[in-house]
Amino acid sequence: MAALAIALGSSLLWGAADFLGGLKSRRYPVAVVLACMYAIALATMAIVVLARGAGPPDRQAVAAAIGSGLVGIVGLAAFYRALAIGTMSIVAPIAATGVALPVLVGLATGDDPGALRSAGLAVAVLGVVLASRESEGGASGSREQRQSIALAVLAGFGFGSYFVLSEIGARQDVGWTLLLSRASAMPFLAAFAVLALRRHAGGIAGGMPRGRELAALAAIGMLDLGATGLYNIATTIGELSTVAVASSLYPVTTVLLASVLLGERVRGTQRTGVVVTLVGVVLIAAGA
Repeated sequence: MAALAIALGSSLLWGAADFLGGLKSRRYPVAVVLACMYAIALATMAIVVLARGAGPPDRQAVAAAIGSGLVGIVGLAAFYRALAIGTMSIVAPIAATGVALPVLVGLATGDDPGALRSAGLAVAVLGVVLASRESEGGASGSREQRQSIALAVLAGFGFGSYFVLSEIGARQDVGWTLLLSRASAMPFLAAFAVLALRRHAGGIAGGMPRGRELAALAAIGMLDLGATGLYNIATTIGELSTVAVASSLYPVTTVLLASVLLGERVRGTQRTGVVVTLVGVVLIAAGA
């Protein structure tokens, strides 16, 4: 039950971070947004790990942590771009279908969720799929909408791979996993951010964030770091398949925020998907 509660907490933080990060990606290049977010997270984890004084884990855990950072940033970059050009209430649930990868890996490596939790996992995944559907007459035929859906699928694969690799690293040390995952992605983000700033120099959305905008990006980075930390902690005390599904319920938060704050319409099938997802959570909790 504790692992489930922690994983659900991570999904809430991820949902809020994704909504806010998606908004900022409509104003600034995605690479700039992510570079600012990761810079504060990297600095924070460097201080935490240094203060603890614990040495790094073994080679397998280090490699997994580094790999999780690389696949994770690919997923996050694709996701934020999709959120920036598409409909958030469509993009977020599609990206969450990447949870199928850690579920399959967890089951293949010995997870035994039991009948009730298995039903909950299946219902939650079904809810995410339903929430990703858009009724006829929507914008699904537009070029940007099609591109956002393709990016959301790529994001899902990146997120699913991250879930699997970071769980391997977190088994030995959550702090080092968070630090190494950020450190491995930061050089690429910094390089792409510099290129983006040069390309957009002088444009309305091309400047470097300053003042309140920079502080807002730092806060979003801390939300993302908190969510990732909670997920990694949850994997150390719970089964990968259950924790990954619970942590992937962030579309519920993103969809609701987009509906309330942006006025995005949550259509009938999407509303059903949100409800079905919540039912899955209840079943998972009941079987924990």
